[in-house]
Amino acid sequence: MEILCESCHAKLNIPNEKLPAGQRVSVKCPRCGNKLVIDAPAARTGTSDASDQIFKKPAGAVEELWASSETKEHETPPSDELPGLNDTEADSALDSYGEGEKLALIMIAETRPAEKITEALDKLGYNAIQAKNTREALSKMQFQNFDLIILSDLFDHTPLNQSPILQYLNHLSMSVRRKMFVLLVSDAFRTMDHMMAFAMSANLLANWKDLGRLSNILGRALSDNEKFYKVFMDILKETGKA
Repeated sequence: MEILCESCHAKLNIPNEKLPAGQRVSVKCPRCGNKLVIDAPAARTGTSDASDQIFKKPAGAVEELWASSETKEHETPPSDELPGLNDTEADSALDSYGEGEKLALIMIAETRPAEKITEALDKLGYNAIQAKNTREALSKMQFQNFDLIILSDLFDHTPLNQSPILQYLNHLSMSVRRKMFVLLVSDAFRTMDHMMAFAMSANLLANWKDLGRLSNILGRALSDNEKFYKVFMDILKETGKA
């Protein structure tokens, strides 16, 4: 959905699937601060292919994921605001990027250096956006479609098997999830362990000791993933379902 700010005439593109279906929400324009009211479209009805069905989340699911990652309470936003976001977080989540730009969201444990990862992404032509904590990461994913997701063990002091980030990704509709490439990083993984990656609902696993050759490993995996989905995505485009 394209939103036009009446105050500064900035254009914002917010994917329909990021908005609560059939509800009215409001956010601040990231450029001028003007309050924007959005009437989200109703959810689609009717039958569809199983791979394209939407896995509906109960109301407040995102807030519950955030709450599970924090020890302190956070204020409940007004009923007309997007659930779980205060004004500052909504502004950050609505950062604008160039059309066609490849975006990567990086969520790395604070005890781990992120330089090797950002260097690898730069070689592969990605704009790397780093989230500081789980709440910020979920805010950004709620408003922005990322091509690549990189999540490490103990990001925001949370083990991967308890990560609200993975819970959120696993509840996305398949039409959204298949457009993301998810890389998980941990000392416990064997790099390119495909069976474990499948079990973790990820596209690729990497061990920290192999980050020196991440650009080669990730580049090959991204290429293989694109080839795997090419025919399927071409058919979706031809039938108007992409």
